[in-house]
Amino acid sequence: MEFFSPATTTLLVLAVMAVFFVTEAIPLAVTAMSGAIVLGLCGVITPQQVFSGLANSTVVLFAGMFVIGTAMFHTGLAQKIGASVVRIFGTGDKGLMFGVMLVAAVLSSVSSNTGTTAALMPVVIAICSTARLSSSRHLMPLAFAAGLGGTMTLVGTPPNILANATLAANSITPFHFFEFALIGIPVTLVGMAYMMLVGNRLLPKDGLRADDALRLAEKHRDEAEARNADPKKMLVTGLTLLAVVTVMALDIKRFPLEMVAVTGAIVLVLSGCISEKEAYQGIDWVTIFLFAGMMPVAIALDKSGAGEIIADSVIAFLGDKPSPYLLCTVLFILSAGLTQFMSNTASAALLCPLALSIAAGIGVSPQAVIMSIAIAASCAFATPVGTPPNTLVLGAGNYRFMDYVKVGAPLVVLEMLVCSLLIPMIWPF
Repeated sequence: MEFFSPATTTLLVLAVMAVFFVTEAIPLAVTAMSGAIVLGLCGVITPQQVFSGLANSTVVLFAGMFVIGTAMFHTGLAQKIGASVVRIFGTGDKGLMFGVMLVAAVLSSVSSNTGTTAALMPVVIAICSTARLSSSRHLMPLAFAAGLGGTMTLVGTPPNILANATLAANSITPFHFFEFALIGIPVTLVGMAYMMLVGNRLLPKDGLRADDALRLAEKHRDEAEARNADPKKMLVTGLTLLAVVTVMALDIKRFPLEMVAVTGAIVLVLSGCISEKEAYQGIDWVTIFLFAGMMPVAIALDKSGAGEIIADSVIAFLGDKPSPYLLCTVLFILSAGLTQFMSNTASAALLCPLALSIAAGIGVSPQAVIMSIAIAASCAFATPVGTPPNTLVLGAGNYRFMDYVKVGAPLVVLEMLVCSLLIPMIWPF
């Protein structure tokens, strides 16, 4: 293999990108787009392919769902749902924990897990203050449940959408909207049960004082509480979300997912549920450009043969006919390990194309290996920097780094066992 062969160049660029993804020395989106540009300048991919990711329909799907999710928080719908559910389950320690996790998981299955956490955090802090409960015992479960809930639908979290886009780009049958729920629901239920039975014993016992909790509630109120609390707007937003999710779930060929998402976003802007400016601000441009930058890198991995080299190395380690359970476990460990220190979107974008090469190399179901990576990318529980919800509750819950390790690491291991057992059964090799 020549030193400056396309495959070598691609691997070098990928290695440098991985370092920047982990360290975040420069913004994630800049890393992704720079990698694509370098590969274009080196001739590994064509100039047209460098920015082909921006023309990908998945970018439009991302944007549309970001706007719909933002409208839920701006109209007060998310906060109203959260407060109602918490009232139903009461203010007892375990009842509150269950209610908070349930509403966070459901909301994040169709909207941003970061937005869900930000919206519910002041509600939880205020209730804990009133009931004289420790905020530290409820904010980490909130963040973890928001991360788990996103695994239940196609649009629940960017790694799921990336997984589908990777399959579709390689002419492989993608997952249906609710197909993720086959593994997402068990993963979420196991996570909630763990936090109720084991995690609650590992959470810090000492929380914030009542005055600190109220101060933090006020601090986050502007970002998390409704700015336009209006029953009519809440109703329109709720009905729009229901219609979008229903049409997506029906998988009607005449209505592609991206068209449905953007139509829903347009309805919410035209109806005044969210302003045009708020819609633009609600789009997570980091995710958009991260995805757009990684799609050309995926093309380079395939065209240059670099993906095949990596796949061959993994296959040599696993053997020609590895156990499906062993393969899923190895891929889960790789994806979950990366996502503790880098964006889950970046982890999935980095590994999904490689997983396809591995699947082709040993002749197994691409759906199974892709799903292992996608779910693992959402299991960022062992560090406060693995996912934005973890970071959001860090200061408010008065947590230390080791609190995440102590509570989150066993949960990651537990979810690995669940996925390694169930995924090969649901999507047979």
